[in-house]
Amino acid sequence: MSSAKTKARQCAVQALYQWQMTGTDLSTIARQFAEDQRLKNAQKSYFTDLFHGIPKDLDKIDFAMKDFIDRAVNDIDPVERAILRIGVYELLHKPETPYRVIINEGVELAKYFGADGSHRYVNGVLDKVAQIQRKLEIEAKLKKS
Repeated sequence: MSSAKTKARQCAVQALYQWQMTGTDLSTIARQFAEDQRLKNAQKSYFTDLFHGIPKDLDKIDFAMKDFIDRAVNDIDPVERAILRIGVYELLHKPETPYRVIINEGVELAKYFGADGSHRYVNGVLDKVAQIQRKLEIEAKLKKS
């Protein structure tokens, strides 16, 4: 049983994928998700934050991962790209969520939606972004152990 926040992330992957592939405006896609009951059991506010926040912050998100990907952002498989953008957005903007939770959620999304093995790619990129963006959190965790 997935949490309401996990369900929000799953819906955000699908909505971002649709946005990336079609260029349809965000409000139209969000309305479709609401009308189709796809947000049932999802934390709607978290979905909205992700789905509207990521396109607004796209340059910063893509810049944060550019040194850790092996190709141009737009050449990454669109499903993986959506998952990576969610993870990087959360690493940048959700300090209340531990970095390990964000990485794990990204890996699970990649296992669920992505191609075989894509979870390893997502894990590697998000881990490297976390080393930079969550440096203090990681250092504090290392001191405790």
